Amino acid sequence: MVGLPWPPPATPTASRAGEAAMNIALPAEGTDLSPYLPDEHGLFFIYHFKADGSRTRDPAEAYWTWRSYQITDIRARQEIGSDKALPAAVRDAFLSPSHGCQIDFEDDFLYGDLPDLRHDFAEARGLTHFRFALNDRMLVGARKQPLESVDKVRKLVESGSRKFRTPAELIEAVMGQSLDGMAAELDKMGDTLDGIEDRIVVDAWHSERQALVDARRQLVLIHRQMATLTNLFRHLDHAHRNELPDAINDMAARLSHRAYTLHHDGEQLQARTRLLQDELMAKLTERSNQLLYILSVMTAVLLPMTIISGLFGMNVGGLPLVDTPFGFWVVTAISIVIAGIIYMVVRRLGRV
Repeated sequence: MVGLPWPPPATPTASRAGEAAMNIALPAEGTDLSPYLPDEHGLFFIYHFKADGSRTRDPAEAYWTWRSYQITDIRARQEIGSDKALPAAVRDAFLSPSHGCQIDFEDDFLYGDLPDLRHDFAEARGLTHFRFALNDRMLVGARKQPLESVDKVRKLVESGSRKFRTPAELIEAVMGQSLDGMAAELDKMGDTLDGIEDRIVVDAWHSERQALVDARRQLVLIHRQMATLTNLFRHLDHAHRNELPDAINDMAARLSHRAYTLHHDGEQLQARTRLLQDELMAKLTERSNQLLYILSVMTAVLLPMTIISGLFGMNVGGLPLVDTPFGFWVVTAISIVIAGIIYMVVRRLGRV
């Protein structure tokens, strides 16, 4: 497949052809669309951009368009499934069950699933995915839950503080925000590990074992995503090197480098977490051994007294010191002396 120039020159004919290829009735951009609640089309928002990257509310002036859907909404799935502007492979990828991160290029469309952080107000903070498909004229996005990076870029568009001349620039901005968010999460994990390490060093740890487990679980999730992203962009470059437009190649190289850097940082934090877990387990083992040894010493010291009290407690005739007024004190003194001798022997052996 021969790659087309990216982006091709803006012509009204090409724009009208792209609009004609869409056989779905989309609402005009307006204030009735909500970025958090889908409309009757399953659509969150639709933005139009001029060739210089500025936003316009007039579809006739649009050089390219960004649409965002709720992928779990049956109406959105019907809209995407009937959009003939999208190749069949792209529609199938959009509507198929999610199987993790992926990215591919076909019929001049770059599409796939990429990781992002759930928004702060979502029920559970963590990683999820957003789906996208783009060419030079459109960007179609879809998600299940509110996404932090997509919402940040949407606000940039709303405020007009940044211009996006092509869909590739916008998707790179979304991925850049996503990588920034994951970098911030790694920084938080680093601060958390600093606090845990300080408490372990001064033996002031209490529930650090569970804190390390939680930190390691979060690091594993981010590390896997960064490793997957790095491999995805490398695969994209190797599989479609002669087809990808230069802008997409450059974007993939930049994102791959950033993902690799975060992957390396995640590896370092994981190694540090494992070392802290090993150190904590060593301290736990040492404390357990100390407690067990104290119990062993107490058992050894009290054993003679237990034997003596058992012997003199037998209800039989002929027991010594029974008729002696000071028998109790004599037996007690003997027991204490024997216990002291055993304790001194243990100390001499260097076990205390």
